[in-house]
Amino acid sequence: MSRGFTLIEVLVVVVILGILAAVVVPRIMDQPDRARIVKTKQDVRTLVSAVNMYRLDNFVYPSTDQGLDALATQPSGSPPAPNWKTGGYIEHLPQDAWGSDYQYLNPGIHGEVDVYSFGADGQLGGDGINADIGNWNLDE
Repeated sequence: MSRGFTLIEVLVVVVILGILAAVVVPRIMDQPDRARIVKTKQDVRTLVSAVNMYRLDNFVYPSTDQGLDALATQPSGSPPAPNWKTGGYIEHLPQDAWGSDYQYLNPGIHGEVDVYSFGADGQLGGDGINADIGNWNLDE
């Protein structure tokens, strides 16, 4: 005699799978956002290190007008970069995890210089995934 599953047994399994999905899926879906934030924080750390190396060689940070481009191509204008390292300080300027350019301020609002991303919304300010990610809040 072959025995199949009763409708009740199938419904119990479906309900259990639904409950598991309701708990697990939101946690998994949050991971891409976290990965973008981690990638952007790592890029900011790399850019800050490159800016600091630029300063060691040239005794000043690039101006806001020269921007982060001064790390990849020799800047013109003021302040001059007499000891600019051949080949630059980074191979090319990355974009943040949302496809936008990194921002640079000298003097910075949060320190000597600010290197930051506007976050997911591409605008200054915000909170959560839309928060700015800069060298002043990398440990948050």
